[in-house]
Amino acid sequence: MNIIDGKAISKQIKDEVKEKVAALKAQGVTVTLAVVQVGNDPASSVYVNNKKKACAYTGMESESFELPEETTQEELLSLIEELNNRKDISGILVQLPLPKHIDENAVIRAISPKKDVDGFHPQSVGALCIGQPGFVSCTPAGIIQLLKRSGIEIAGKECVIIGRSNIVGKPMALLMLRENATVTITHSKTKDLKEVCKRADILIVAIGRPQMITEEYVKEGAVVIDVGIHRREEGLCGDVDFERVSEHCSYITPVPGGVGPMTIAMLMHNCVESVALQTE
Repeated sequence: MNIIDGKAISKQIKDEVKEKVAALKAQGVTVTLAVVQVGNDPASSVYVNNKKKACAYTGMESESFELPEETTQEELLSLIEELNNRKDISGILVQLPLPKHIDENAVIRAISPKKDVDGFHPQSVGALCIGQPGFVSCTPAGIIQLLKRSGIEIAGKECVIIGRSNIVGKPMALLMLRENATVTITHSKTKDLKEVCKRADILIVAIGRPQMITEEYVKEGAVVIDVGIHRREEGLCGDVDFERVSEHCSYITPVPGGVGPMTIAMLMHNCVESVALQTE
């Protein structure tokens, strides 16, 4: 069994981004990520700080907009429009979740697809669907990099994804299709979930339930990617029961230190790529 080291692979990607940022700087181009946070949800604040640190590491600029909880939807949309129009802003990230009184979909749609470094805009998702260039949601894009950089063959493999969210499950399925895997998406209404999962050469778990996936779901020698993260008294854990499953698979991601670091690394990657779109 091999543990896939997300920290090491994310560092490789950030180092590649760092070189690109330096090359752009040499041409007089600065890469700047605008990070917008509404309210002070503690988990969101941790993520925002990690994104700022990653920007600093790669040599990118970051501009932070920390808005009070009571900010109206109109005020937020007007800030996004201003950032869309600013030539010095390469990418825009609005930290989710937003307060209840703000429509997340309206906010996602308001971000210019050329600056949509999260890959959530309907135009970005549509481009992924029909195989055209566009930003890809960071977590699924990071999982593809984990597999490729670990030397895991995707083409022709049977891939089962547990979870159908817009942020992970659906884009993950499209990306695995792009890499020529045979893809099954499962969810809470899937019958015989264990049997379906046992077919998988590559099992990607984003179900949001702590340690739900045990060895009964896993084919001997499968690759297991755990997207979940849960805080428990004894520490962090994923959706997969790591101790029990790791004895049966060929590769597995740990929690923490697996998929998590990749999300921010791919955000940095998307932000550098956005520079070319601004100059078109």
